[in-house]
Amino acid sequence: MSTLIESFVESKVLPAYRPIVARFRALVEREFPDLKEEMRGGTEKYYGVPVYRYNRIVITLSPTKKGITLSFTDGKKFEDRYSLLEGAGNKTLNLRLSKVEDYDDEVLRYYIRQAIELDTAD
Repeated sequence: MSTLIESFVESKVLPAYRPIVARFRALVEREFPDLKEEMRGGTEKYYGVPVYRYNRIVITLSPTKKGITLSFTDGKKFEDRYSLLEGAGNKTLNLRLSKVEDYDDEVLRYYIRQAIELDTAD
């Protein structure tokens, strides 16, 4: 686990949402070890955020005042049997989580697998 990411979580993620991030990171580490966790971006005006890369970035994790947003780069191409993805973009769709009770490994596994499959299909 990256200490850079842990520092980010400590400084940028509200305490109520840290368990969501911890569960997501544990799932990735346990079941998707080939997904590389790293920081992306960061300017004077905007702070960098954690991203998950297979061949390219497939997931971006962003904290907000209302929860955690997981943005799936090719989300528009996903099947969404849970009807949880949101967004108006041409490519990316988001999964927003505001309560740890809403977090479900099975749901995240389903979306992560599709992200990896689409990234390797190119």
